Amino acid sequence: MKVVLGLENVKAHKSTQLTIGTFDGVHIGHQKIIKNLVAEAKKFNRTSMILTFFPHPRMVLQTENSLKLIDTMEEKERLFRKLGVDVLVIHPFSKAFSRLTALEFTREILVEQLHVSKLVIGHDHRFGRNREATVEDLVTLGNTFEFEVEIIPAQTVASITVSSTKIRKAVAENNFPRVEKYLGRPFQLSGNVVKGLQLGKKINFPTANIDIQKPYKLLPSMGVYWVKAFLDNKRYHGMMNIGTRPTIDGKEQTIEVHFFEFKGSLYGKHLSIDVLKKIREEQKFASLELLQAQLESDKKYCQQLSLN
Repeated sequence: MKVVLGLENVKAHKSTQLTIGTFDGVHIGHQKIIKNLVAEAKKFNRTSMILTFFPHPRMVLQTENSLKLIDTMEEKERLFRKLGVDVLVIHPFSKAFSRLTALEFTREILVEQLHVSKLVIGHDHRFGRNREATVEDLVTLGNTFEFEVEIIPAQTVASITVSSTKIRKAVAENNFPRVEKYLGRPFQLSGNVVKGLQLGKKINFPTANIDIQKPYKLLPSMGVYWVKAFLDNKRYHGMMNIGTRPTIDGKEQTIEVHFFEFKGSLYGKHLSIDVLKKIREEQKFASLELLQAQLESDKKYCQQLSLN
């Protein structure tokens, strides 16, 4: 997959099968659109292309915004690549860009720049200045500029429409089975392993300290979690703490993961952690010995979960 930063850098040499959106979470509804896009592009010898935006439009257009995103852009790139997309275009979203009318966007971007032959789009897509245009308007514009528009209906799970908002809510409620159902995969955190205080080694629970680096990334609530990750192409289960480490009067929030049975150094590596279940809230213990005893209990519980 080719990644292009900015619409001005796109060089489309043949007809394009395109979809557009922020695709936060790349959930099963998004996946349906993208799989359809890729399959048909191959069939008709077109370039399958996704046009997405960063920052998220809501981060730019809403002054008071605490929006957290399910995936970082790097996480989304990996998911798009797995789905077989040919070209990913990441365009910087700005207030100036948001002022393009639906007609200007269609003529200047879709037709003249991207050479779109077919646009595959979700049923609720809106575009143009003030989100003025609907998918029905796109169909009309498609007829005018001679490109096809396919509208994908709402993907549902147990009669509930999947949305990024509902996934964020499920994460906030620690309902990770529901999150996995909506995403088609576990909720994931990824970042580089950095050096911490190395307290874990002293109590026989060495941890990998994960530096997320992206302040906009959605995080689960503070507490202890059962997790898994692939290290050197082998799956390891473990437990993760998100919190301030109150037992040692910590001030800053950290993300630390202890992997069962893993031996070796992870410093400097980039890890992707699958979050499977919240097992308890973060607690302050009267001593490191009591903390260690609780961690032993947490480990046994998580290992039992790993066997089921």
